[in-house]
Amino acid sequence: MASTSNGTPKPARCYTRKSTEEGLNQDFNSLDAQRDAGTAYIRSQAGEGWTLLPDQYDDGGYTGANMDWPALRRLLADSQAGKVDCVVVYKVDRLSRSIRDFAKIMEIFEKHGTTFVSVTQQFNTTTSLAARGKNSFLVS
Repeated sequence: MASTSNGTPKPARCYTRKSTEEGLNQDFNSLDAQRDAGTAYIRSQAGEGWTLLPDQYDDGGYTGANMDWPALRRLLADSQAGKVDCVVVYKVDRLSRSIRDFAKIMEIFEKHGTTFVSVTQQFNTTTSLAARGKNSFLVS
């Protein structure tokens, strides 16, 4: 994510998901670890205009086999409303395990100007070169 042409920072938000409820009652769980990694990544990009917004999009105990998750629905609605400029995840499969569902999500993001970054994988649509790579990923 970069600043707008007038230098105004754009919002970045973290999305987390864990397939089972196991361990979610712990003081520090998988969702917290994913969010910490995403937050650290966003903060590391502050010089490029990234800014972390406090909204949390956490889906704990939801399988990756479908897209029926409350936080994801809210994230997609916020993207469509222009409230989300960049979504940061720990790993691509936290957003979806299905290539078809992932492509649907990316289509919504692209249509509404929302970029996407996976912290632990080489997946980042914040640059035009990376966006072209996303298209190759989805086609292959």
